Amino acid sequence: MSDLIHVILLGIIEGITEFLPISSTGHLLIAEKFGLGERSDLFNVGIQAGAILAVTFIYWKRIWQLITQLGDHQNRDYLLKLIVAFLITATLGLIVTHFGFKLPETITPIAWALVIGGFWMIAAEQISTRQTDRKQVTWPVAVLVGMAQMVAGVFPGTSRSGATIFTAMLAGTSNRAAATEFAFLVGIPTMYAATGYELLKVFKHGEAAHEDWTALGVGFLVSAIVAFISVKWLLGYIRSHRFTAFAIYRIVLGVALLLFMRGA
Repeated sequence: MSDLIHVILLGIIEGITEFLPISSTGHLLIAEKFGLGERSDLFNVGIQAGAILAVTFIYWKRIWQLITQLGDHQNRDYLLKLIVAFLITATLGLIVTHFGFKLPETITPIAWALVIGGFWMIAAEQISTRQTDRKQVTWPVAVLVGMAQMVAGVFPGTSRSGATIFTAMLAGTSNRAAATEFAFLVGIPTMYAATGYELLKVFKHGEAAHEDWTALGVGFLVSAIVAFISVKWLLGYIRSHRFTAFAIYRIVLGVALLLFMRGA
């Protein structure tokens, strides 16, 4: 029973943090280190896919429009930019995986990523407010967003959503809503692909029998439900608010973790 509660809590944490710019992977690793138990890579990636499923439902009309209205130049151009951003992330991800990248096993690098990312978000907000309000996603924005996703994957605590949203804003899509939409949409194929890749590894290496599929299923479902509520709230919030509150939260949490690790 206690393990089930831990799985539910991890699903809630993932659902809340996946699309808020505060790093879901960082929060999952912190939660696992501080009592909720370490989980497999498939579990951590799989429950992230649950959150992505929620966003797929939220944006289904936009996705359907992009797929079915290819005759429209703007839709076709936008879809191509999403595909290129995803392919850049996938290619860089395969390269990093080839060289044996592993997620950090200590809290310190995650704490530093939270702090540095928080200050970077504040600076990015200040810079973007001085720019003309632009909703267009250019090719440089698409390329840089694809690269930003990979950076966030390599450095837990960076935040995939935070890295992509603020990269888009700094690169020219200064409108928060437009930058957020592109960042969220490009995250959909990225996280589905990451989950599929982990599944292939599990079956290829004969680890399926050792995976806790019940825990993964529960975590996936909880994450999807909580993420749906979280993203709906966030999309309303950013219409009239900046991301500054999230940046402050990151800095406070990161500093607290650094102080804790220093005193431990």
